[in-house]
Amino acid sequence: MTDQIQFRSYNDRDADAVWRLHKWAIRATGNDPSDIPGTSDLENIKTRYFDSGGAFLVGVVPDDNDELPETFDGGLAAMGGFLPNDVGHADERTVPGAAELHRMRVAPSRQRRGYGRNLLHKLEQQVAEQGYDVLLATTSQSQPAAVAFYRDEGYQEVDRSTQGEYELVHFEKRL
Repeated sequence: MTDQIQFRSYNDRDADAVWRLHKWAIRATGNDPSDIPGTSDLENIKTRYFDSGGAFLVGVVPDDNDELPETFDGGLAAMGGFLPNDVGHADERTVPGAAELHRMRVAPSRQRRGYGRNLLHKLEQQVAEQGYDVLLATTSQSQPAAVAFYRDEGYQEVDRSTQGEYELVHFEKRL
């Protein structure tokens, strides 16, 4: 079912749609988007991701029902990026020579169609092509589908921590 989705690099014209998908996906997990720490990276994706050696992908589909956040070329169904770990958030763990996933989101109405796995595999490929051996992922225990997703994709839980009211689960995968 992933044949409809097309992944491409983020474009500045996607900014509003990215924010809308972020908020929608977080609300669907029962969390308040305004409580999610460190979202300032979404305010300037080009600088934060591309200028630091990372990447940010968006997955667009034909949107025939106006449900998805609109981009210039379709509805935004998935998004996510990676950063070199040494330029991630200051309050996150540091693993030399690793990259870290950030802002992995799939529109709630489009989940369970393989979009997240397809996005993850594309990001993993880009990370490996840039010479990283390890990819990190962190999610909240309050998002059990995300925890299960990373485990199913071969990520090993390596630690847990607490940030505010969130219990975070830290994963790593050797590429």
